Amino acid sequence: MGFYDLSVTKRDGSELSLKDYEGKVVVVVNTATGCGFTPQYKDLENLYEKYHEKGLEIIDVPCNQFANQTPGTDDEVHEFCTLKYNTQFDQMKKADVNGENAISLFQYLKNEKGFEGFGKGASALAMSAMMKKIDKNYKENPDIKWNFTKFVVDRSGNVVARFEPTINMKELEKCVAELI
Repeated sequence: MGFYDLSVTKRDGSELSLKDYEGKVVVVVNTATGCGFTPQYKDLENLYEKYHEKGLEIIDVPCNQFANQTPGTDDEVHEFCTLKYNTQFDQMKKADVNGENAISLFQYLKNEKGFEGFGKGASALAMSAMMKKIDKNYKENPDIKWNFTKFVVDRSGNVVARFEPTINMKELEKCVAELI
């Protein structure tokens, strides 16, 4: 099973086949509306505006598994994103990314690209400290650690990178630019 064999549920309940994105560069991200990383929506929208015409798609999957930071309905999440960050990419149906109810898309992505660390800097240190309290073995498993974990899929459907929320968004853009 590959990336293009999967689908994700849209806000309206219909299925989006990832085969529709064949030949495109795709960023898949689990998001939240009330998180310290929520301002990354601005960077994601800027990335989308800059590269969409060249073949970039963003799959935004809101998730409420991390400190209940996405409490609203699917439509409320979409309204928040469009009003506050002017997002042009759509938000999917809210879903779990970890655990027994994790959607197949995130099961696949985590299997392809495991956790490699939070990087350097104050936010990376803070995330590491917080994760140690939640799961002392967090480094040993591929689970999504927090909101705004981003996966990059190349034009052939290969998962080529995973970016934790603490990684500078310029690194994500550099990766996307190289693939476009």
